[in-house]
Amino acid sequence: MTSAKEQLDELCYLTAQSLTTLKTSEHFKLIKLLGQGSYGKVMLAVHKKRGTPMALKFFPRAGTSLQAFLREYNLSLAFCTHPSLNRALGIFYSTPGYYVFAQQAGLYGDLYDVILSKDGLGEECTQRVMSQLSGAVSHLHSLGFVHRDIKPENVFLCDAKCRWVKLGDFGLVKPRGSEVYAVWYDSPFCVPEVAEAKRLKKKSEEEEEKEEEEEEEEFCITVEPSLDSWALGVLVFCLLTSCFPWEESTKDDASYRAFKRWFDHMAERSAEVGEDIDCYERIAPFFSHFSPLALSLFRQLLNPEPTLRAAVDEIPGYLGGPWLLETEKEEKRKAEQAQMEARKVSVGGVIQEKEREGRGER
Repeated sequence: MTSAKEQLDELCYLTAQSLTTLKTSEHFKLIKLLGQGSYGKVMLAVHKKRGTPMALKFFPRAGTSLQAFLREYNLSLAFCTHPSLNRALGIFYSTPGYYVFAQQAGLYGDLYDVILSKDGLGEECTQRVMSQLSGAVSHLHSLGFVHRDIKPENVFLCDAKCRWVKLGDFGLVKPRGSEVYAVWYDSPFCVPEVAEAKRLKKKSEEEEEKEEEEEEEEFCITVEPSLDSWALGVLVFCLLTSCFPWEESTKDDASYRAFKRWFDHMAERSAEVGEDIDCYERIAPFFSHFSPLALSLFRQLLNPEPTLRAAVDEIPGYLGGPWLLETEKEEKRKAEQAQMEARKVSVGGVIQEKEREGRGER
């Protein structure tokens, strides 16, 4: 049976033969810039003949290989069939300066815009978003691909209230099991297993300052779905709080150190007693306002050991219950109040029945 990777390679070979040259302004009306980065830029556009809004992704030919462009285009077109994956529209071409393909447009911005404008999305909205994203990422994983770049800027909104979101930007997607050079970048989404790359980067910079010429050290990591699990764990924290849990996942970061101490303590105590213990024992302060259900999810997704990290398809099992401690307390209060009311009704009914019996009524 042909693997998805082999199918993708074949599609890239075939589409390379049919790449045409077009003048963008003859076919599209460019509306505004949607995003820009090291990959190039994304413009909101309208097809002149059909009147269809779409996003045009421009890749500078000077810094983009044809293979890389075709790979992202064909991956998005042929394999991103889940409703919460941003899909290409079958339009791809080149200009003298760019390779371009069209994709579905997120007309309401991205999650980063929403996080900046709020003190958190709220539990209902956050769980709705995570339900969609976990399904989308699980779909990629089932095909043997790992996204490797999940972050708020890459989650696009199809409506203003996050009822429908789409994960996009597949430029860093790699097949599971691939060996890649570990790259350190200053972000809470960067996994702790590539902290060694930070040390080597710092060492290289120090050697450059000393004008020493030594062979640059590098190390590789294997691409596994656990990379996406970590990113989704950080994203849950961001959506609920509008903050990051830490600046970077290394011992140099005080917030991450506090989380790691709590995580290791919980693991040790659970191993000793053979069951979960009080999750608030020695908890990192910035995690203290989450419910036990949410803390359990964080412990699964943000496990510093990648081989023990939970799979993305386990996230739906944590949906439905309260993720913030205040919500859990309020739900318990309402449940207790409802029980008291039910008890009053029950006791009142017994009293009335006895009164009727005393009057000889049936």
